[in-house]
Amino acid sequence: MAVFMSSAEAVDLIKSGDTVAMSGFVGMGHPEEISKAMEKKFLETGEPRDLTLTFGASQNDGKSNWGLNRWAKEGLVKRVVSGHWGLQPDLIKMAVENKIEAYNIPQGVIMHLYRAIAGKKPGIITHVGLKTFVDPRETCGRLNSISHEEYVRLMEIDGREYLFYKSFPINVSIIRGTSADENGNISIEKEGISLEFLCLALAAKGCGGKVIVQVERMVQAGSLHPMMVKVPRVAVDAVVIAKPENHWQIPMAEPYNPSLSGEVRIPLSKVEPLPLSERKVICRRCAMELIPDAVVNLGIGMPTGVGVVSAEEGINHHMTMTVEPGVIGGVPLGGLYFGTAINPEALIDHPNMFDFYDGGGLDLAVLGLAEMDQYGNVNVSKFGPRIAGAGGFINITQSTKKVVFCGTLTAGGLEMEIGEGKLRILKEGRIKKFVEKVEHITFSGDYGRTSGQRILYVTERAVFELRPEGVTLVEIAPGVDLEKDVLAQMSFNPLVAKDLRLMDARIFQAQTPMGIKEEILQKNNKK
Repeated sequence: MAVFMSSAEAVDLIKSGDTVAMSGFVGMGHPEEISKAMEKKFLETGEPRDLTLTFGASQNDGKSNWGLNRWAKEGLVKRVVSGHWGLQPDLIKMAVENKIEAYNIPQGVIMHLYRAIAGKKPGIITHVGLKTFVDPRETCGRLNSISHEEYVRLMEIDGREYLFYKSFPINVSIIRGTSADENGNISIEKEGISLEFLCLALAAKGCGGKVIVQVERMVQAGSLHPMMVKVPRVAVDAVVIAKPENHWQIPMAEPYNPSLSGEVRIPLSKVEPLPLSERKVICRRCAMELIPDAVVNLGIGMPTGVGVVSAEEGINHHMTMTVEPGVIGGVPLGGLYFGTAINPEALIDHPNMFDFYDGGGLDLAVLGLAEMDQYGNVNVSKFGPRIAGAGGFINITQSTKKVVFCGTLTAGGLEMEIGEGKLRILKEGRIKKFVEKVEHITFSGDYGRTSGQRILYVTERAVFELRPEGVTLVEIAPGVDLEKDVLAQMSFNPLVAKDLRLMDARIFQAQTPMGIKEEILQKNNKK
């Protein structure tokens, strides 16, 4: 039976050497009251120590001390096994300085691994991660020199290669909810996403561990409809009723937005159009790849702008946008809101979304491009001392029919003039993003070629396609010089298509919308 207690009493359930699993995704689902209590206890007592921390996605804004960043204390954490790293600056610093062991497992894999742990299974077998940095022939997911655990093994079944990810014990799971009835049944009606709340609770219980749940309020026993209960009382040990300031739907941003949780629907006219910039240019070109009835994933950062452009063009309701923590439909949002959508049609559990993705449910994915090489490999996970982690990138890119990577051709001081259907480079970026060989393989070009996927790389001035013969330049922006503005800004020589085309001039005009709705709707239905 669940016990209601203070956050200070709850963190006393965590013992030195425990493996602690934490729910959350960027700005949602993180139990901040518990993290504050843990930080306070450790600073005052130095206990507990040497924890292994595991989570699916980063839970911070990349600069402030809240969320998982509160756990970044020398001695408190010994090891981190996660799907994504990029938003906890102090944890990243500890990993870079070899003060903690650091591992990165694809986000969807770690979600499914939690389910395996719940059922006392030895691990999971999957194609996800082959030929990327997670593959044992690369780094085995290790992010620094003191990380020696073998969480991933290569194996063969019926002549095909797979990766085996092994289970590990979880002693404590810390999750969130909205309401707890007097018996400890948990509902999540005001959460922006469904996440892995149930999965983590069952994983801890399967290991004989404890489950701590942070909620907003207690309600009368029997007042929660059984279909509303996300985590039943049999999987809950401790319930903490949080102070309101520690239980915002989007920490540091918004206490509660009912259009994210499905309580209300708002007019999409309230979605602000993107200003004309390199981001809008890139997102417009990516939006031209949309097809009617497609199921689409938009990645964090620049790709979320594709959802905004599709709303501007009036085509968003002709396809289904999804985001990996379980959002289906609506208009996906960015920043601290990434992972949510305005007016979602359905909110399913995080692990179930990756069942759908891994099974080939996506027709199109638009994802970021931080670094790309002559083999078509893409790196978004590690750059020298900067650790971002793969997140859902590997699952999505290895299982989707068409993948569009997007980003600027160069970075660092890039300036341009956009308008009247043309693009002019005023000042070139200092950093070339198209390099001879990427530092970390988050997407394998070789895997993409052999899997039969269509792969595009969209920049503000050029579009490339991964063809059997290699990376090929297929489009160039009106107003730019092929040699000076494109080829000279790359560290390798791509193939140039014989039918090299100009990018559509409407992409570079100030007018919104571009007017692509009819041509998008006239494309052949994906089925």
